[in-house]
Amino acid sequence: MEESVIVAESKVNELLTDILKVDPLQEALVNLLVVPKTEKEAAQLTTVCNDLQRVISEACTEATASANTSQDGQKEANKPSGNEMVLRIQEAGVVTIVSILARQNNPFRAKFVASALIHLSTTNTVSPKVVCMCLLAEENLVPDHEIFWVTAFSIIKKIITGVDYKGVREIMKICLDRARLLPTNLRRSQLPLADALCDVMSLIFDLNASLLPGYFIVNELLKLYPEYKHWPHWKLASLLTDFVDKFRRAAQMLSIIARPKLRPIVEHTGHNSPSINSWKLDPLTLKFQLKGALPYNPELLEPQPGLLRYILKQPYSREMVCTLIDIQKKQKQRCVALEEQLVDLMVSALDDCSLSSATASAPPSTPTTASPASPSAASDQNPCTCGHLSSLLIYFVIFQLINFPSLVLRLHDKLKMRGRRDGRDHLMWVLLQFLSGSIQKNQFADFLPVLRLIELLYPEQEPLPIPDYTEPQCAMQMAAICILMHILKKAQSDNIKTPRSLPLVFKNHQEFIQNLGHNPQLPIITAGVPSDYRIALLLNAYSTNQEFFQRPILMLSESIQGNQKSTVPMPGINCVALGSTSPLSITLLETLTVHVKMSLLHNIGQHIQKQTHQKSGVALAPALIETYARLLVYTEIESIGIKTFINSLLPVVYKSHVWSILHALLEMFIHRIHHSPPQYRIQLLSTIHHMTAVPLNTMIQMTQLHLCMESVALRLITGLGNSEVMPSLSRCTLTDTKPTLISTDSEELNRVLVLTMARAIHVTGCDSSGDTARWCVDFLKTVMTHTPHTWANHTLQCFPSVISEFYHQCAAPRENMNTLKKAVEEEYRKWKSMSIENDIIAHFSLQHNTSPLFLCLLFKMVLDTDRVPPIAYKVLERVGPRQLAAHVRTLCDFLVLEFSNSAGGQHVTKYVETMNSIIWVYNIVPIDRLMLCLALRTQEGSEAHVCFFIIQLLLLKPAELRNRVQDFSKENSPDHWRQNNWYEKHMAFHQKYPEKFSPESILAEQGTLTTHYQTLPIYFSNVCLRFLPVLDIIIHRFLELHQVHKNLETILERLGMLYKFHDRPITYLYNTFHYYENKLRERPNLKRRLVSAVIMSQQEIRPAGWALTEAYRQYLARPPEDIAWNPPLSYYTALVRRLVQTIQGKPVFPSIKWRFNEFANSGAHAIHVSCVELMALPSNPTIVANNLFDVLIKGYCDIPSGEVEEWINAIGLILTWLPEPYWIVVHDRIIDLLQSPILSCPGGGTLDPFTLLNLEQLQPSLCDLTPALTLALAHSFWHHASYGQVGRIPQLMRERIRPVLATEEQLVVVCHLVGPFLQRFNTELARKVFDVTIELYEALAKVDRSVGELKYLDPVCDMLYHIKYMFTGDSIKTDLEGIIRGLRPALQRRLRFITHLNLDTIENNASNTPGGNSTPGVSSSSSVSTATTSSTTTTTSTATTSNTNNNTPTTNSTNSTAGQSGTGAGEAPVLGSSGSGISSLGPGVSLTGVGGTGAVGAVAASPSHGTIGAASSLASLLRDASPVSTS
Repeated sequence: MEESVIVAESKVNELLTDILKVDPLQEALVNLLVVPKTEKEAAQLTTVCNDLQRVISEACTEATASANTSQDGQKEANKPSGNEMVLRIQEAGVVTIVSILARQNNPFRAKFVASALIHLSTTNTVSPKVVCMCLLAEENLVPDHEIFWVTAFSIIKKIITGVDYKGVREIMKICLDRARLLPTNLRRSQLPLADALCDVMSLIFDLNASLLPGYFIVNELLKLYPEYKHWPHWKLASLLTDFVDKFRRAAQMLSIIARPKLRPIVEHTGHNSPSINSWKLDPLTLKFQLKGALPYNPELLEPQPGLLRYILKQPYSREMVCTLIDIQKKQKQRCVALEEQLVDLMVSALDDCSLSSATASAPPSTPTTASPASPSAASDQNPCTCGHLSSLLIYFVIFQLINFPSLVLRLHDKLKMRGRRDGRDHLMWVLLQFLSGSIQKNQFADFLPVLRLIELLYPEQEPLPIPDYTEPQCAMQMAAICILMHILKKAQSDNIKTPRSLPLVFKNHQEFIQNLGHNPQLPIITAGVPSDYRIALLLNAYSTNQEFFQRPILMLSESIQGNQKSTVPMPGINCVALGSTSPLSITLLETLTVHVKMSLLHNIGQHIQKQTHQKSGVALAPALIETYARLLVYTEIESIGIKTFINSLLPVVYKSHVWSILHALLEMFIHRIHHSPPQYRIQLLSTIHHMTAVPLNTMIQMTQLHLCMESVALRLITGLGNSEVMPSLSRCTLTDTKPTLISTDSEELNRVLVLTMARAIHVTGCDSSGDTARWCVDFLKTVMTHTPHTWANHTLQCFPSVISEFYHQCAAPRENMNTLKKAVEEEYRKWKSMSIENDIIAHFSLQHNTSPLFLCLLFKMVLDTDRVPPIAYKVLERVGPRQLAAHVRTLCDFLVLEFSNSAGGQHVTKYVETMNSIIWVYNIVPIDRLMLCLALRTQEGSEAHVCFFIIQLLLLKPAELRNRVQDFSKENSPDHWRQNNWYEKHMAFHQKYPEKFSPESILAEQGTLTTHYQTLPIYFSNVCLRFLPVLDIIIHRFLELHQVHKNLETILERLGMLYKFHDRPITYLYNTFHYYENKLRERPNLKRRLVSAVIMSQQEIRPAGWALTEAYRQYLARPPEDIAWNPPLSYYTALVRRLVQTIQGKPVFPSIKWRFNEFANSGAHAIHVSCVELMALPSNPTIVANNLFDVLIKGYCDIPSGEVEEWINAIGLILTWLPEPYWIVVHDRIIDLLQSPILSCPGGGTLDPFTLLNLEQLQPSLCDLTPALTLALAHSFWHHASYGQVGRIPQLMRERIRPVLATEEQLVVVCHLVGPFLQRFNTELARKVFDVTIELYEALAKVDRSVGELKYLDPVCDMLYHIKYMFTGDSIKTDLEGIIRGLRPALQRRLRFITHLNLDTIENNASNTPGGNSTPGVSSSSSVSTATTSSTTTTTSTATTSNTNNNTPTTNSTNSTAGQSGTGAGEAPVLGSSGSGISSLGPGVSLTGVGGTGAVGAVAASPSHGTIGAASSLASLLRDASPVSTS
């Protein structure tokens, strides 16, 4: 095979060498004489062309035949195929010709060789791409070889139209590279060289020529020259710059307005919203991850350290930071950019921290005001406190995302340039947190930079004074000496001689610490005495020195553990605990380093495990449990804190069956732990389900423990955040290795789980996702498998469609009421007739398997006799708490039946008294369990009304619950972290209202229990706190039925004060208003009552302005009947301003302790309270949303200069967090914009749409900003939006936008609207990209039919190419092809590479279209294209579609008649029109024009039929060559 290539090369070389031989005299005088050309020489050229064509064709044919023959036999290894050999032969022949051409110094002979080369290309003997690539690869293609340079680029210009677009892209890249060879200072004689190259580039860049998608060109240019400068040569600069600038409009359509100024809300999950992917930054450069190399606005291409720093400032932002910069913690990959921003954040925080020192040293504040009580805190309002910085530092260093020595060195350099020492103690405190816990595990050298930093920040030559150890700030002021002592201890343990002595500035501090270490009398931490923090100083300094550390840490641990010598009573029967009741204060805990807190946590955990193994009858000390809870809230010790608690401690306690400790730990978690990561709450819920599934009948406290477990499970389920539910439920499967959220036997818990899932789907909008629907249905099927149930119609109407449809299709059987009544009567007769105790117990304790009616019998007993016989408690004991739930459900249905059939008021009163006795006198059913079951039963119509009526009567008519709620609210505060006397208040309440857990407590009083009875210790809970989550559910169920809304107002009025103790009051209000928006829309009074009950119940413990604005508080103060209020625009402006300033970091809200607040930071707090207030307004959602728009549109002049983008961000955030009736106004405003005269009427405005929508460009002017601001708000809304909100874009385009589209300006606006979010669709909802793309093409087709002239054709097409090559590929090619074929030829030509349309197909379509291409604008585009390509579509289509035709020796049959001098579209080949030929191979060669005889067309003819035409054509080329002047 290789021989064929060599033979072909030699024959080609021989042919050209022979023909180029000339007379020596003629060679010498060729540049001096004008030698006339003869017909003989023309014939020679024709002969050479035909011979070359024959040689290459024969070699190709032979190679193909040989390859086919070898395929019939055994194929040799690595033997090239026939097509490969053909290509190699062609390349070899062309390379030979090009090398001969490059050696020619004679313009005439160069022109001769060039003509032969063009002939081979135009006859498809060789591929035009091969010719171009061989010319460009020739080593002699340098400016010094002027003849070859000009000839080569002239040939390329003539034949490049036959190259496919991928080949054109390669040619363009090589041409750019060759341009670098041109000298910077061109001489006049060198201008033709640059012109020849520029001509080729101009043809490539000509979009009308359709050689290459412009999108490819600009991508290559910006990849090679990202700075838009340093072009390869100044001669090309104008061409390249102009071409790139044409794409700025396309880049504008793909850019989010003001994106660098937009800021998200950081939530506890670290996952602010489902849109987190759209915020991601490159981990190396911190730049936005933009798709495609386009000339975006420079702001979008710059690093975004401000965004990362903003998120870093927010508490509980660690997970979101990792997601933002796209770093996997498990990979432990260092991120230098993160390190730099953390350093900048620490430096900027020093000023704020130093300013807060005075505040921190102020006297303790009253309970109504929050003041910092820790050395780490600067003001709580400052989001970047030392505690938060410590948490970030520890977290990022542990996962090796930053390097500690490098960070300290950066700090040193920054602070050295800063030249100030403000806040140095705060910085030392932050570093001490990490250093004290890690210095033992790392090398000594890692901490040497800290010594340099201390030298820089403490240059004093006099000793510092000893701080006041009665103030918590002393720990911070002594942080530097603690660091030095840790480093000295490390050096001592590693046998390293420290080269420096301790600085003189720390002399007093060192002596003070050393004296403390040797002082046998350490201060005792007791409540009521003046504060003394010397023990904290000692612990911080010696936490790595066990010699001095053990004594103080044991003393601190023992102060809360208590001892066996002293005990204190606990609520219940025979229950006592170890005698320590005062926990360690938060102030003291925050003066301890992280390492000391970890040691204290370790000691507490060891003590609990020790007590577990001892199984002592004395409960853990209340101080120990309270202190343990306070330590678990610190995120920086999560691994040894909450993680160890869930994964290790709880399982150990459960396996040991120490129910008192298990009960205490569960109570502690649910009443004291704030902001625990969702994965741990899910794991705890799964553990509880596992615990409750195990029979507990062997223990005597089974009822109390089961009640506790159900209460904990209920709080865990209802406490799931909206953004936590979907990931948690979708990840959990019913296997042994995965946690399950589904209870196997509790219908109530599973119903609450379904309600929680419905709420989360509604709020997050996930219902629109097909994936959500699939796993949601699977999840519900599992629920129905364990606990079959149904829902009332008024509940199903509130469910998202996916859940509602499931329950409509999956109905569970309901018990017939008549059958129930008969069964109860029958069993009651049996009860009266039976006399043997064992038979009674055996019969009625097994009813839960068939008909659980025993509680119904007890109801009738109490109703008839006002007493419960003792044997009934034995039955209840045998039934057990798990099975009793089925009896409670039957009792609820029986109560509805009895109340429905009651004769009148006296009977109702008697029924209520009977149930009151069952609940409060005989303690058979707790009020919270009964109310939960009643609220969740499926009742329709009048039965539902009766059920709600029963709930209201049982809650409000008896005084028992109301008295407990009033007394508890009056005497207690929910700010438990500020209290040291919770035990006393807790005991006082339980002594006044003791709780009994039937049947064990009653049987113990009767003396019938065989063992000593002792209730489990109750540390935090009571009936009021247990009832609070049930009240949440009751309110929601009342909201579903509008006929009982008045009843709900009464309940809120009487029991609303209980919301003072709600752990998430604002979140509960937000979810309620969001989920039940359509139920509350016409109930302004009820909305006001809800706000008053939930928020105003906390006014005693919260400062003014913590949630509601002054205007809304005045509205709440109005009389109940005065509900009409239409707030002015200034009200909305003030509300938005509050959110803007909060995001800016300004102290808008009163100081808040974020560790114990329901929200993670001020931003999350601000957005929730703002949305709650807006949803609580007595105004229609459309009015509210339009007013929010008008804050920007109409109130633009009132916005401070330079803050417009921040207001856009705030309004977009608010709209995102509001229900659909509010944010759907965004769609309405978009339609209003499209229908405005400036866009809907041709020529309606003086500005083009790109300028009209460019906010940055318009702001300095006095132009109307409404279109730009509307677009900016839509961008902000969709950038922050959830899946469900942004997923509605295709529907918006299809149903509302497409019908109103009529002008090209409208189409440009639509592209601006959806273009920036294609990347997000591609990441989160891939199928939506296809939907949006198809809608864009449909919109283009409609506008194409409606508009005569297309002025913005190029940017729209550029955007469509961007979509194809960045997102869709060929996935929807078949869907688009039909649309594109229906467009006008100019658009088809632009978009032909998307569906691979051929130019001849486009032209044929144009000629077959009635009226041809007669529309204005189309003719102008097509005429330019025709002039450029000149009917060259035949060869172009061949090259574009496939290269197989180039591998055959025969010519294309479509050109068989081209020997005649026609100019039809089907006759002209690649090289251009009949008037062009190879009219100019370059000025240096002086190849001038050719007569209008279709010369190249003749060359393209078949060699067997078109010899005469080819000869005459080539002869004319020779005759018309102008000689060089002899002068």
